[in-house]
Parts: sequence; structure tokens; C-alpha cells
Amino acid sequence: MMIARIFAHRVELPLVEGSYKWSGGKSVSVFDSTIVGVETDCGLIGYGEVCPLGPFYLPAYAEGVRAGLRELGPHLIGFDPRELQKLNHRMDAALKGHPYVKSGIDIACWDILGQAAQLPVCTLLGGRFGESIRLYRAISQQAPDEMAKNVKSYRDQGYTRFQLKVGGDPDTDIERIRAVRAMLLPSDRLVADANTGWTQHEAMRVVRGVHDLDVYIEQPCTSYEECLAVRRNTNHPFVLDENIDSLEMLLRAKADLAMDVVNLKISKLGGLTKTKQARDLCVSMGIAMTLEDSWGGDITTAAIAHLAHSTPEEFRFTSTDFNSYVTVSTATGAPERREGYMAASDKPGLGISPRMDVLGKRVVEIS
Repeated sequence: MMIARIFAHRVELPLVEGSYKWSGGKSVSVFDSTIVGVETDCGLIGYGEVCPLGPFYLPAYAEGVRAGLRELGPHLIGFDPRELQKLNHRMDAALKGHPYVKSGIDIACWDILGQAAQLPVCTLLGGRFGESIRLYRAISQQAPDEMAKNVKSYRDQGYTRFQLKVGGDPDTDIERIRAVRAMLLPSDRLVADANTGWTQHEAMRVVRGVHDLDVYIEQPCTSYEECLAVRRNTNHPFVLDENIDSLEMLLRAKADLAMDVVNLKISKLGGLTKTKQARDLCVSMGIAMTLEDSWGGDITTAAIAHLAHSTPEEFRFTSTDFNSYVTVSTATGAPERREGYMAASDKPGLGISPRMDVLGKRVVEIS
């Protein structure tokens, strides 16, 4: 079996809530997603998805995915898509860096491998742990009372994990955290995610301002060193996200005792193959994980579900169902939220079928 063609579609994903706001005044109302297809010489087609959270979050942007595919794609024609390690080695040799470009291809090849083996991707990633995956809900940055109101609404829908978007004015963020925590049960989990938005002294003010509350602090500052300084001056459980973009950083953070939970995003690391490496390392080191991606629709949600469902439950802090945040469905068979949980498909591959009428014309085609 060989790769005969690589192609891509561009799809706009408007948000159910109208907009999504986080630290530094950043916001998005329509996400620009790239659906990547890998076609084999025997007729099997696998699909992946890459959807950066705008060009101002991580070193990634939507048009860069398509440009990167045009650069990288010709080097992969004729390769066996089932040989994932070999394929990733080839991608890294042909294009230095740009892991987000490689992610969609890698996911699509896992989809092909599952179809060829007649097994769901989660089985190939290690097996299915438990019946379902607990989800969190990201709460867009607003006034404290509005965020508390949104949390109550989502809690009524079954969510028990909440990721509060902070990283703004420290005094307002303290109010946000207090207002939301007051709405929750003791068993609910609240994460205050600054997305690198605070300076070190601002982060210290916030953690001291909520010292009496049950709340996780996620990625308070831009640099790893600043985050580590905050970590060493708070007793709150600590999550790192944006800084953990490689196995080297993961090992460094473990050695420094820099976090209790790590956020692994599939496209940040370069696909399911490399995220699985990081996931398995976390399991061996005893580190809990949020397993997700930057953003996406049905295909991204399916990939997240297979990764999370193949992770031992005690290390699965939470995941998310991005397809419930957007108004457009790009595929059938994707996971659907039920009372704050989702499950990976038991069908071969990712278990999804793209809606070709929604995907429209191809914007990239390499053969």
C-alpha cells in the first residue's frame, strides 16, 4: 500500500456562542480549519484535521497548514501510510519544524491504518480504557457574573470540569475565579487558564488572591521559567500547556516538578504518533493529562477521543469535544457529548465519514 495523493479542504467553523475570547484581548468568531485527506493506491482514504486557534496563539496559522502541505506532500508520495514511525521520520527530514503541518497527515494515516486493520484507532493506540471520556468546557473570557452564569448553564448539561479563560486584569481575574468557584460543587474541577496572559508578578497576585479556593492554575506566564517561579510559590495544582511542545520540555518539566497536569495538544506535537509518545511517557512518569488539540470540528474531536480513550483513566484529567462548540458538522460518525462525556467510535479507523457537500472543493492536491 502506498500514498498516491494528498489533498485538503478549507472549512469555516463558526462558533455556537458567537465568539471565543481569551487572554490579551484575543478572540475568534470563525475558525479556519483544514481537512487533510491521504489517498492510497488501493483506494483507502484517511482524514485528519488541523485548526489553529488563530495566528496569535501558538506558532501556527491556518494558511500555513495549506502552504506546508504543498511543500511537504510531494516527499510522501509512494510511502506506506501504515508505517507511522517511518512516515514521521520522513516528514521531519523533509520539513524542519512546523509540527502542526504534519499533524493532519499523521492523523489521516492512523485513520488508514485502522481501516486496513479493521480496528478502531484507539485499539491501535493501546486499547480502550473505560466506557467514556470525561469532558471539560472552556468558558470564554467575559465579566465575572457572565462567566459564572455560563458555567451554571454548562453544569446543567452535565459538565463537571471547567477551564476558565483568565489572563486579564488580575483583580478582575480573582473575581472571575471566585464567582465561578462559588457556583460549583466540591467534586467539580475548576482550571484557571491564563494562556500565558499574566506577567510573573500578576500571576503571583492572583494565586495569592485565591489561595483559599480549590482551583488549578494553568500556564500563567509566557516563559517556562516564569511559570516555574509561580509554581514554586503556590500550593495550587499546576498545569503546563503552551511550554510543553516536545519530549525534551516534558522531561525537563518533570525533573523540575513544574506541573501536576500537562496539556497535550495533538497538532502542537505534530500528530497522534508523537502525542502518543508523550502520552506514554506521562503515564510512565505518573503525570495526569488533558488530551486535546488547539481547535477543530468533528474529525479533530474523533482524533482526541481515540487518543483519550486509549489512555489509562487515572491519568486522564480531561478532554474536550470541540465539535459541540461550532455550528458546522464536517463528518458523520464523530463522537457526541452525553452528559459531559464522550466515547471513541468502535468502527475501523477514526470511524468518521466526511460530509463532502460541506467540505466543498479541494484547495490542495498533490499526487
